Amino acid sequence: MEITKVLPDDCISLIISLTSPRDACRMALLSHAFNSIADSNAVWQMFLPLDYIHIISNSSSPPSLLSLPKKDLYFTLCYHPILTHNGDMKFQLEKESGKKWYMVGARALSIQWVDTPRHWTWISLPDSRF
Repeated sequence: MEITKVLPDDCISLIISLTSPRDACRMALLSHAFNSIADSNAVWQMFLPLDYIHIISNSSSPPSLLSLPKKDLYFTLCYHPILTHNGDMKFQLEKESGKKWYMVGARALSIQWVDTPRHWTWISLPDSRF
């Protein structure tokens, strides 16, 4: 007997959302029924950070990013970091776990004696984002 006939879709969706993004992708390969549940917005919403709307809204990314299906948004944030905090930080998701990664530019840090050339000199590198 197929499990999708025994358990309601909402229950299966909750179970899958309590696993990992990798496991959700694996579940999608099991059957057509699992595919539609494992790829659903309800599952992938759980893998996104709670504040993802705030992060995207305060970034230089287009607002249309928020209209993507949640699975597409998840992988977009994994493979295409977005600039936040007026370009001083880069944000992305770690693909395996969904953990948030931030890259902070040095100028966004509070550095002691930053204005004293004896202790600190800003060097701009052509290949550097910041």
